[in-house]
Amino acid sequence: MNLSISKRARGRAELTALLLLLVAGAAGLGGWYFGHRHTHTSAVTGRKVLFYQSPMHPWIKSDQPGNCTICGMKLVPVYDGEKGFDESGAQVPGITLGKDTINVIHVASAPVVKQSLKRTIRVAGTIDDDDSAHRKLSAYVDGRIDKLFVNFVGAEVTAGQPLAAFYSRDLLVARSEYTLATRMASGPDRDSASNASRQKLRRMGLTLEQIDKLAGQTGDTLEIVAPQGGTVVTRNVYEGQYVKEGDVLFEIGNFAKMWFVFDAYERDLAWIRLGQEVTVTSSSTPGKIYRAPITFIDPNLNPATRSARVRVVLENPMVGPRRELLHKVYGEGAITVESEPVLTVPRSAVLSASSAPMVYVERKAGVYETRHVLLGRVGDDVWEVLSGVDEGERVVTTGNLLIDSQAQLDRGGEPPSEVAAVVPSFSDVQRAAARTFIDAIVQSARVLAADDLAGYNTSVAALHPAAMRLAEVLGVRGERLGKIAHVASAPNLPAARKDFYPLSMIAAELALELRKQAPDFATIKVFECPMAKSAVPSAETNAGRWIQADGPLRNPFFGAEMIDCGTEVRP
Repeated sequence: MNLSISKRARGRAELTALLLLLVAGAAGLGGWYFGHRHTHTSAVTGRKVLFYQSPMHPWIKSDQPGNCTICGMKLVPVYDGEKGFDESGAQVPGITLGKDTINVIHVASAPVVKQSLKRTIRVAGTIDDDDSAHRKLSAYVDGRIDKLFVNFVGAEVTAGQPLAAFYSRDLLVARSEYTLATRMASGPDRDSASNASRQKLRRMGLTLEQIDKLAGQTGDTLEIVAPQGGTVVTRNVYEGQYVKEGDVLFEIGNFAKMWFVFDAYERDLAWIRLGQEVTVTSSSTPGKIYRAPITFIDPNLNPATRSARVRVVLENPMVGPRRELLHKVYGEGAITVESEPVLTVPRSAVLSASSAPMVYVERKAGVYETRHVLLGRVGDDVWEVLSGVDEGERVVTTGNLLIDSQAQLDRGGEPPSEVAAVVPSFSDVQRAAARTFIDAIVQSARVLAADDLAGYNTSVAALHPAAMRLAEVLGVRGERLGKIAHVASAPNLPAARKDFYPLSMIAAELALELRKQAPDFATIKVFECPMAKSAVPSAETNAGRWIQADGPLRNPFFGAEMIDCGTEVRP
């Protein structure tokens, strides 16, 4: 009996001890866990971590550091006082990226600063000679060319150099009269007779130097000499040829100075001034750079090309037997211009510059905010910013495309909802220019649909200036149009459709915008052909769009081959 009681007591004691050990172990483990978590937060940030969240998939949250179970990206800590990401994927108050993500996509930023806009305007033109320095030699009397001393075009001559030996009975008679007058007369009569004879010889084309050397000359010919130094650009006579008074014998140009003449388009004229230095190069003189100021800007704008002629005078030294720059060669120029200090952002920071420009502003390390901006002039490296950012703020210059792509993915592939609200409306001037452009391209589409090449070539005479004018008044929004607006007559229908395609795509895009903002454009019809690339191999996509003033659908890319291929793009 005593033995049984002793065994039961010993069993109860062992069970009690085991329970106490388990409780103590659990308490210790819990204390280690919470103590370790608190130590990690304090050591790394000194701030309380509410939770960890995936910036790419914001519904993935954890109370522990780790990786997103969907994309594998490290979870970002959300500290006390922050809201993190909302369930739609929009960051509150900005887009937040972890340090590792920033390093992976190489995010970099630059400050918004005030500085001068520097821009290089590149132009192309022709290197011509100064035609005001040309001199034509005409026959002063009837006669015959007995001998040519200069018998090829391009010869370099000096002033007074003999060009040809010329026989003229009238000249010989006048020479005899002059010789006789200087020998026979005396006193005042001699001077009067001599002067009269000299004047007669001058009217017959002899120079004063030639007249002074006539005394004692014999022979049946007199020399025709160059009135100025330069290059022979025209020779209209041959040895033995009879000429009449007034016939042009030679033309001499002065190639010591050449004119580089180019077209400056209307949008560039605000930058160009007299006296600005132009750097000129030509493939005919590889490696040679010419620098000279602008000497003339034509005040008359060409209405067809919306451009003005600009002139630069270049020095043209002799290289061996000829001038360095040849006549009528092509040249390329660069004009570096600079504005007054304005607020600027790097060009790489701007997204969607042609429609709804935006930048990503770095609010703090790892936090980025979408900001829509109003742009002004564009320089080589920076944009002028009229509103949207302040001086000193930092904008993302590298990695912004990846940030924006992920932001759109988080929004379900849709652009920011505020984009539509910030697209500028069209002014009265812009709408008028758009109407002219649309009328012109509708006509081009109509004649292409009818396979009418002659009609298309006629239509581009109105389409080209209309496109250039619209690009000008649209400013930044018209840059893309301005680059492809230079259409001209085409040799065949495939070439015509190739030129028409990019303009038509922009016209369709413009028409869709105008239909939303301007009621008077509501009746414009936009059509799309899913097979346009078959007709226009240079097309960037398979689809091609065009506009019509009315129906039915008439496909300008295929014409009669598939006149009704396509569907209407409705609002």
